[in-house]
Amino acid sequence: MFLDEFHTLTGERVRISAEQASRFAKRVAGDYNPIHNPDARRFCVPGDLLFALVLARFGLSQQMSFRFLSMVGDGTPLYFQALDDGRVRVCDEGGKCYLEVERSGDTTRDEAVVEAFTRCYVAFSGKNFPHYLKPLMEQKGVMFNPRRPLVIYDSMGFSLERLDGRAPGLELARSSLEVTGKRGDVLLEFRIASDGEQIGTGSKKLVVSGLCDYDPAAMDDIVDEFYRLKAAHEAEA
Repeated sequence: MFLDEFHTLTGERVRISAEQASRFAKRVAGDYNPIHNPDARRFCVPGDLLFALVLARFGLSQQMSFRFLSMVGDGTPLYFQALDDGRVRVCDEGGKCYLEVERSGDTTRDEAVVEAFTRCYVAFSGKNFPHYLKPLMEQKGVMFNPRRPLVIYDSMGFSLERLDGRAPGLELARSSLEVTGKRGDVLLEFRIASDGEQIGTGSKKLVVSGLCDYDPAAMDDIVDEFYRLKAAHEAEA
C-alpha cells in the first residue's frame, strides 16, 4: 500500500512519526507548511494523511464528511474506530478524538480507485498556500502573522455520483474568505471529474488565525521561502 511508509502499525495502534508526516506532506501533498516540519515547535501531522488512512482502511463512500477536532503530534498512538452508526473516529489511548468522519451511500474498497481518489484530493488540498490562500488574503487586505503563520484544517466533505473513477481530477470551483477580527474562515469549493465528466462536488474549510494587515513585502518573503523549500526537497528526491 502506498501509505505504508508514512505510518507504523502495531496491532490496531497507528503511530505517525514527525519524519513520516513531513515526508507525506512534501512528497504526496506538495505541502511545505512549516508546521509539518519535524523540528517545528507546533508540529502536527497533516490532516490529509489522516484522511488518506481513513480511506485506505474503510474505503471510499459516495458521501463523506471529515471534521478535524484537534492536531496530532509526533508519534501519538491512534486508533481508527468504525462505530455502529457508520461513523469513523480517530482517537488516542485516552479517548481524545482528533478526527470524526460521517459517511453514507455506496462504498468501494477497490484499492486502485481509492488510491487514485486519495492522491488527486491530497494534491489539490496541498495547494492551500500560496495558490488559493494568497489571492484571497490579498483581496481582503489581511494575512496571517508572518512570524507565526497558522492555518488550521477545519473540515471537508464531498459527494460522488459514482465510484468508478480511476483517473479522477479536482479543480477549484469557488473560494471565499470571511474575516471576523483576527480570524479568517476560508471555504474552498471544488469539482470532481473523471474522463472529462463531472462526477461530484466538495468543499474544504480552513481557519486562519492571528490575522494582521496585508504586507506585500512580507508575503513575498513567505512565498519565496515556500518555493525555496520546494526546490530544495525536489533536489534531494
